Amino acid sequence: MALPVVVDAEYLKQIEKARRDLRAFIANRNCAPIMLRLAWHDAGTYDASSKTGGPNGSIRNEEEYSHGANNGLKKAIDFCEEVKAKHPRISYADLYQLAGVVAVEVTGGPTVNFVPGRRDSKICTRDGRLPDAKKGESHLRDVFYRMGLTDKDIVALSGAHTLGRAHPERSGFDGAWTEDPLKFDNSYFEILLEEDSAGLLKLPTDRALVDDPEFRRYVELYAKDEDVFFRDYAESHKKLSELGFVPSSKANAPKDATILAQSAVGVVVTAAVIILSYLFEQSKRAK
Repeated sequence: MALPVVVDAEYLKQIEKARRDLRAFIANRNCAPIMLRLAWHDAGTYDASSKTGGPNGSIRNEEEYSHGANNGLKKAIDFCEEVKAKHPRISYADLYQLAGVVAVEVTGGPTVNFVPGRRDSKICTRDGRLPDAKKGESHLRDVFYRMGLTDKDIVALSGAHTLGRAHPERSGFDGAWTEDPLKFDNSYFEILLEEDSAGLLKLPTDRALVDDPEFRRYVELYAKDEDVFFRDYAESHKKLSELGFVPSSKANAPKDATILAQSAVGVVVTAAVIILSYLFEQSKRAK
């Protein structure tokens, strides 16, 4: 078993530096879609009943990145190695999830709260735990319910198909879901509701979101209100990125300590001002 990640001030500093490096790297390489896919596929193997899989960096192992659903992700893993080399203390599990968060932000999506401290694992799950684009709503529910996620999570997370395109050598499908595959917005849902989407991609799993009444109500909501979609997406993405992960209270300790220290300084300064004012008044009366 991997050792726990010590989230101290230095670790948090490396996280922030890695975030900046990822932001520049992803923007320069236009690789947001594949970095987001890497984060999702590392996390999406989680099984809530057995507490196995999840965002633990195991996708970096050949046994797992060779799974059919992970075709093409070795490229994203190699991209992350460039950042890992500069910030070696960061766990792969944290790095992959941070890359996913940054990919959303760089393309104009919502800010997803990121808490570090995920532990790496060498244990790979069997192939077949990730969604199969050729199947419908019952399959989607089987996969996401197994993770402990909900119908709302399924639809909100599906909205990230606003980024990227399908590649025939990876999935057997070809094409983009939206007109601008490098812009994170709610256009995926708008297109799902259009009868004629001008040749844009609609997979069986995409059509399931419109055909199923429970899914469709979220599709219609998100197509109508991008702010609601962004809010729900950020919440669902955070849940996905933390499946099986229990953040340490120490992860926020340096920040909390800073706040306490600032508060203490404020109290001392206030007290000093009061005392000096009192002494000044006393000296005036003495004269």
